[in-house]
This record gives sequence, structure tokens and C-alpha cells, in this order.
Amino acid sequence: MRLGLALGYWGRGPSSDQVPLALEAERLGYHSVWTAESWGSDAFTPLTWIAAQTSTIRLGTAVAQMAARSPTTTAMHALTLDHLSGGRVMLGLGLSGPQVVEGWYGRPFPASPLTATREYVDVVRQVLRRAGPVESAGRFHPHPYRGPDATGLGKPLKPITHPLRAGLPVLLGAEGPKNVAQTVRIADGWLPLYWAPSRPEVYGPAVADLPEGFLVAPMAQVKVCDDVAAGLLPVKAMLGFYIGGMGHAARNFHADLMARMGYEEEARRIQELFLSGRREEAVLAVPDAFADEISLVGPRERIAERLESWRGGPVTDLLALASDPHTLRILAELNS
Repeated sequence: MRLGLALGYWGRGPSSDQVPLALEAERLGYHSVWTAESWGSDAFTPLTWIAAQTSTIRLGTAVAQMAARSPTTTAMHALTLDHLSGGRVMLGLGLSGPQVVEGWYGRPFPASPLTATREYVDVVRQVLRRAGPVESAGRFHPHPYRGPDATGLGKPLKPITHPLRAGLPVLLGAEGPKNVAQTVRIADGWLPLYWAPSRPEVYGPAVADLPEGFLVAPMAQVKVCDDVAAGLLPVKAMLGFYIGGMGHAARNFHADLMARMGYEEEARRIQELFLSGRREEAVLAVPDAFADEISLVGPRERIAERLESWRGGPVTDLLALASDPHTLRILAELNS
């Protein structure tokens, strides 16, 4: 199992420790570093900044949101950074949910998310292969565009710049069993948001029959500390926000996943508290047991013991959300 450093997205402003953490991860032999985006900082600019100051560590987006860019634009970002970094890019994509797609990007959430994702990946791969002009008769991502307001002047094009790698890895963030099954069919890897080593079945049967070389790269908060309860508070804060605020009460993919993992009553309670403005209570309502099974928190010996269950399943890359060099070093030592 390889290690990655997950930096997430910025909060109120840029974090001054991201480049030092990436440099330390590279020194320790981490395979990859990953950035993200929601409705603030974008994923590609910080990754480019990191690329300029590193030399070997792979560079991933976990995730770049599909609604933020047309698939050809995303492919342009990826192929450009892949050239500048010497072939180190791993393109992680995610659809997000209606709240973000319609509320932030001002676009309709696709009526058929699986179809929209499939079309998006197909166009990205066409750009990266550069075997011919990009053409798609898709419902959501047609190329050229031939809608009722089209001029009729569009023509199929292929990228001027020759991509460095036709096989640049494409990974997808997916939570529902149907989405995970499609990811296994059309992508090079999967980016689970929550991964509990003891519950792979909640993602559906596709997880039990993965193709050779398929990447499974979950994110997990990692913290070496003496007080497990205190170490779990940041995990619970993240869960409270995602389950309570990252979606509508009637449609929240993160809450649905938590429910499938055996915490349905708790998930609905977190949503209720968060959406009524009682955010601190929502965080405290996250069960310690749930936060614990999707993270690696506690003394070195405890993390070492729990790490075995992560290595024993289909996980190929553990993407550690870790904010201190000490934790990065201990994790590297334990995984060596």
C-alpha cells in the first residue's frame, strides 16, 4: 500500500504549510500529493505551485469537480500540468451534488449522473489520446455542440498540444454502489471519501472484483496523539460539515453513505442539527465509533495495529489528511 498526502482545499485563505508538507512527504517517500476544491480555492493552481517545487512525487486532484469545467478544459489542465511536471499527474474527478453544482456553478445537476460522468470521462480520454478530433453525441457533453441555440459553425477539433501520456490515470470519486460499479468499468481508479476497512460491502459487489492494476485510494484523517477522543474531534468536524451541510436534507450523498454504513439515525440527526444552525451540536452528534473506523488516530501502537486492516483489503493508496510532519514520518515508518 502506497502513501499519499491529501491537502484538501483552502479554508479562509491559503495555508503556508502545504508546500513544506509536500516536500516532507516527498522526502519520506510518499507516492503522491493531492489537492481538492469545493467553492473557494481551485484544485489545479495549488497543485501547479507544488509541482514547481518538487521533483518526484505524483500530483493528484481529489477531486476536481466536473461541473467547474467542460471536459475539454479539464483535459487541458491535466495535459498542461503533466508536461510541466514530467508526467506526474493523476486526474481525480468528482460530480459533487446538486447544492454545489446548481448553487455555486450555476448549472443544472444532471438528471442522469452516471451518464453525465461517463460522457465526461470519454471526452477527457479522447483529448488525452489525441487519436482524432473530439466527437461525442452525448446528452450532457456533446462535441461539437449542436443544441437549439448553436450557430452550426462548430467543428470537431483535437488538441494542438500533444499530450505527454495518453494513459494519464483518471480516477473518480464515487459513493453509491451503481456509481462505484461504473467507476470500476470506465476509470483507472476510485477515490472513496469514507473507507471503513471492515465494511467494503457498503459500496456494492464491484469492490470484490476489481481489475488488475485498478487503484483504490481513500482519504483518511491521520493523527498521532495520546488522546484518541481529542484526535477524533477534527474528523467529527469534517463529518459534521459534509453530512450536515454538503447537500440538501432530502438529497445528501454523504449522509446516505453514512446511513448505509449502519448509522442512519445518527446521520439524519446530524443533518437536522446542522441545518437548524446548531453546528457545534451536529459535530458532537457524530459517533466516535464512526469517526474512528474511517480514520487512523491515536498513539503509534494503535495506528500500527489498525493500519494492518487497511493493508489487508483492496486499498492501493492511503491518502493521509495529516497536518503535521511528525504524523507523516510515523505513518511512513509504519508502512515501510
